[in-house]
Amino acid sequence: MSTQRLRNEDYPDYSSTDVSPSESPSEGLNNFSSSGSFQRFGESSSTTWFQTLIHLLKGNIGTGLLGLPLAVKNAGILMGPLSLLVIGIVTVHCMSILVKCAHHFCQRLNKPFVDYGETVMYGLESTSSSWLRNHAHWGRHIVDFFLIVTQLGFCCVYFVFLADNFKQVIEAANVTTSNCHSNATLILTPTMDSRLYMLSFLPFLVLLVFIRNLRVLTIFSLLANITMLVSLVMIFQFIVQRIPNPSQLPLVAPWKTYPLFFGTAIFAFEGIGMVLPLENKMKDPRKFPLLLYVGMTIITTLYISLGCLGYLQFGANIRGSITLNLPNCWLYQSVKLLYSISIFFTYALQFYVPAEIIIPFFVSRVPEHWELVVDLFVRTLMVCLTCILAILVPRLDLVISLVGSVSSSALALIIPPLLEITTYYSEGMSPLSITKDALISILGFMGFVVGTYEALSELIRPSNAPIFINSTSAFA
Repeated sequence: MSTQRLRNEDYPDYSSTDVSPSESPSEGLNNFSSSGSFQRFGESSSTTWFQTLIHLLKGNIGTGLLGLPLAVKNAGILMGPLSLLVIGIVTVHCMSILVKCAHHFCQRLNKPFVDYGETVMYGLESTSSSWLRNHAHWGRHIVDFFLIVTQLGFCCVYFVFLADNFKQVIEAANVTTSNCHSNATLILTPTMDSRLYMLSFLPFLVLLVFIRNLRVLTIFSLLANITMLVSLVMIFQFIVQRIPNPSQLPLVAPWKTYPLFFGTAIFAFEGIGMVLPLENKMKDPRKFPLLLYVGMTIITTLYISLGCLGYLQFGANIRGSITLNLPNCWLYQSVKLLYSISIFFTYALQFYVPAEIIIPFFVSRVPEHWELVVDLFVRTLMVCLTCILAILVPRLDLVISLVGSVSSSALALIIPPLLEITTYYSEGMSPLSITKDALISILGFMGFVVGTYEALSELIRPSNAPIFINSTSAFA
């Protein structure tokens, strides 16, 4: 196979910034092999299989992971892990569908890279329906819309997470000890409402998103990764100790709470936006399918183990984030602070996605000397919007479930199977494949409708927050 190197071009994809903020998407080739695969020469910006695996892992591990113990409670100690396994398998399959369809259009259109939105647009152009072909550009707009909703939803979750954890640390500071195995019941010292904590973080997050250079954000990304890793190790170290008898935990929870499980689970698994940028950055993209399965197997195992162990350890007392259940000693209070620091700096990375989609729309409509002012003003408004939404929905578990049900289910479960049908139906698809894709999309749509309904229903109900908490409910 002969290949010819063309001039360097960037093909930006704003589907995810958790990939590698210091690197732009790698360049490609304009020729493809007759077998349908394509090759890219290794460059200084290309990633090895190990680097790609690390990016895949870190892009899927965030606040959603910490909410999985509560998700398992909403499904049951037996139904929860089984459902997580099924959702993990289906999600990985949808990721592989997206990669396959992107490769298909890269070969057909002689392009080195297409992003998520372009793939959907080209898929609609491949249909036999003239109406869909004429409105194919809306496919890209729909993907961009759900990306914006998803990423801003992440930012809302971060506001609630920061407020809840800092509020708990500060209110328990006067009775925090060095004894992590005490069974004392604590009376927290009231400080201020969690909404005021969110407002306190607002100016600092506004200043953080004023950093527009991704290479500068790389430093914060590295710090976030280190603190998150240390925190997860300490969390696992605690929840595997002295696990209580699980005989009182229900195998299957009431079906009314299952939609909340679905929203939280799909929120945690929503990493499909990073798949194409990661694959495009690899030196040898032919290894990516295997790497995807290996990486997602590790992630699914981590999700199931933390979800089950966390629920077994804390039982019915499990909260929206497992960090809120940790003992009131300085060791585990530091875990909350470390993870909060990680989430604080990750906010800017998640914010970059909607910013790069929305801000150019406004900047392009003003004179050049006003561009910077408009840029910073829109950034400030967007951060304020996420803060206002977080204040309106201050319950962490419901924010996660709502974001997962509304937007993550669309990107991860509904769109990819429909994309495969639009891409390959005219070329011939087996009835089994069509049925499989239809069932996955129907599953995603049902989760979208029912999960959103249940999350909104929970929001309008009054919440009775406990005044007394046990410092080590695991040992009660």
